[in-house]
Amino acid sequence: MASIYTRAQILAVIRPSEVIAAMEQAFVAYSRGEAVVPPVGQLDFENPPGDCHIKYGYLKSGKTFTVKIATGFWENPKLGLPSSNGVVLVFSSQTGELLTIFQDEGLLTDLRTAAAGAVAAKYLAPKQIDCIAIIGAGLQARLQLEYLREVTACRRVKLWARSAQKARDFDVAGFEIEVCASPAQAVAGAQLVVTTTASHEWLIGAEDIAPATHITALGADGGGKQELDPKLFTLAKVRAVDSVAQCSLYGDSAAALRQGWIAREDLVELGQLIEHEELGRQSESDTTIADLTGVAVQDIAIAELALERLRHPREV
Repeated sequence: MASIYTRAQILAVIRPSEVIAAMEQAFVAYSRGEAVVPPVGQLDFENPPGDCHIKYGYLKSGKTFTVKIATGFWENPKLGLPSSNGVVLVFSSQTGELLTIFQDEGLLTDLRTAAAGAVAAKYLAPKQIDCIAIIGAGLQARLQLEYLREVTACRRVKLWARSAQKARDFDVAGFEIEVCASPAQAVAGAQLVVTTTASHEWLIGAEDIAPATHITALGADGGGKQELDPKLFTLAKVRAVDSVAQCSLYGDSAAALRQGWIAREDLVELGQLIEHEELGRQSESDTTIADLTGVAVQDIAIAELALERLRHPREV
């Protein structure tokens, strides 16, 4: 019989530093060709607006395969419900037997996304960060700051969100939050920009970003979503993605490709630049972008980490 673990059980055993390390390894494995990751399955909904992503795959060296179903319904907070939900299933790749059910309600997806943002900042952000700009005020925006604690000492944040009330209520312990009237105002003076919305129209223009800025775009993971002006990609010295194949089809990079601002060969995978420093930021004055749409290898990695910690708790 498959083992079943709840959101609370998972949250109690894994730490941000471990998730970040697991994501680094996952990105490298993906870029080395060590993972089998088929195209994403996606369902889009209009009324109410939402989507469902099905991501699945396995590591060639492993003995399991993972299937993740994640949903995002953006009006849920009005009903007192979280915007994200889901389940992660782990099967034996030897027998096809269902081994583990993570009834995580979207937690593993949320945490691996937050960790991916931290990895992007670790390898691409300038050394001197005096201000972080956060676009959006939902759960992922909060998690980004929680995980950025691990890679930067900066605690000053400028925030913009469509909901003025959510922006005013936004609070993360240890961070000084300044609410801004527009995305442009939020990114002004920031060296690290993180976008976390489900926008279908770009929010940050090319003229809004100063040199020596790193941008991590997380929200445009499919369904016609877009957060960045495609022209921004012409300003960037590094245009990193989690998957060239996936980001060529949707997300902010895909929009820049469709409009001819960049070519596919201008994209570099995060796993490649983790291993090869010369592919990353070469000057503190560089503008860099990381467009992260979420790859199944991340779900495999965090599921393995969670299972290891659940089965073998740390000694106190």
